[in-house]
Amino acid sequence: MNRRIISTMTALAVAIAALAQGATRSPYSQYGLGVLSDQSQGFTRGMNGVGLALRRGNIVNTLNPAAFSAIDSLTFLFDVGVAGQITNFKEGSKRVNSRNASFEYAVGSFRLLRGVGIGFGILPYSNIGYDYTSTSTLGLQGSTVTETYSGSGGLHQLFVGAGWRIIPQLSVGVSAGYLWGTYSKSVTSSNGSNSVVNSLAKSYYANINSYSLEAGAQWQQQLTATDEITLGATVGIGHKLGADAYCSIQNINAITSTRDTTVMAAANPLSTPMTYGVGAAWNHKGRLLVEADATLQKWGSLDFPAYDDARGIYTATAGLLKDRYRVNAGMDYVPDPMSQKYLHRVHYKVGAGMATPYCRINGQDGPREMSISAGLGLPLQNGWNSRGNMRPVLNISAQWTHASATGLITENTFRINIGLTFNERWFAKWKID
Repeated sequence: MNRRIISTMTALAVAIAALAQGATRSPYSQYGLGVLSDQSQGFTRGMNGVGLALRRGNIVNTLNPAAFSAIDSLTFLFDVGVAGQITNFKEGSKRVNSRNASFEYAVGSFRLLRGVGIGFGILPYSNIGYDYTSTSTLGLQGSTVTETYSGSGGLHQLFVGAGWRIIPQLSVGVSAGYLWGTYSKSVTSSNGSNSVVNSLAKSYYANINSYSLEAGAQWQQQLTATDEITLGATVGIGHKLGADAYCSIQNINAITSTRDTTVMAAANPLSTPMTYGVGAAWNHKGRLLVEADATLQKWGSLDFPAYDDARGIYTATAGLLKDRYRVNAGMDYVPDPMSQKYLHRVHYKVGAGMATPYCRINGQDGPREMSISAGLGLPLQNGWNSRGNMRPVLNISAQWTHASATGLITENTFRINIGLTFNERWFAKWKID
């Protein structure tokens, strides 16, 4: 067991380092805190990320901390995931493709006491990563100015949570985490050697160290001998992140090449929103699972730092963010989890969803997202645990996401997600005859 604990902690350390690498190339990640991450795990990725009402004893479900109480006795679960994606960006007649891969998550869960389960791990919260240029011609002696936009960073969270089954039907849970990360965004203008236009570079950056807190509940009701329904609800606590944001402006004189640098700070302007989620799941014979989730993030009531050209100040500004709604639905079907035929033990998954933007761009709403997904849960055999729910599982899913808004860049992303769930008996006592 000590070796397994050390292996688990090592895997978490590797995950922390891997998550520091960028997981997006979207120019939309320059707005707000970046592109918000899908925080679901391998089992539900093929179902388009549902999980608020999901209760299974053989999976790690971090979307609702109440689900930790469903963990099977004597079981330790560990789930790791990676993803690769291809994105096509379209603006007018111009198209550009981008490819990248990333480490997605590392989470675990185990039963602490009767009716009490523990969950832990590391998840991404948001991602920032973009690099593009825009060239325009000025009327002043035909000078051309090229603006280069670049950014990197994002937020991550290391969490631990507990779920408690109070009565057979009702479970509650809470999850607390350490939320940290940095972001660096810059806009640099440059011009030809004969230009008399000054060059200007603006850099925006912040270093964040804060916390996250979420509570959840699930109600599971048996309808018939073969059917049950589960209702789930979560509340994420929004709060100030306690970090100052900075803006550095550097003006380079085109004639003398002298540099004038000004640094401004906005005091504690960054926040996370109050988040509310509800979900309902129907389970038929333990073979068919159908779930629908809806979430609301109250970004619209929050300010975000921005540079005011008219007043020449960098300050928290209202109206840059808006409330975000997300609706997902998904289905998981396994013909017979106890069959000796392999294909009968495979999980087949589909899902679809939509999400509204949480940022405003040049006075209009950002891109709305539409997505569909499909996946497989492939049971893996091991030497002493070859049947039932105790098999490790390889989850493979594909997702297509379309993001667009009038007059803005259109993104089409095809993503492959791979997650591996290790399922081990940690606390069983061996008996010798």
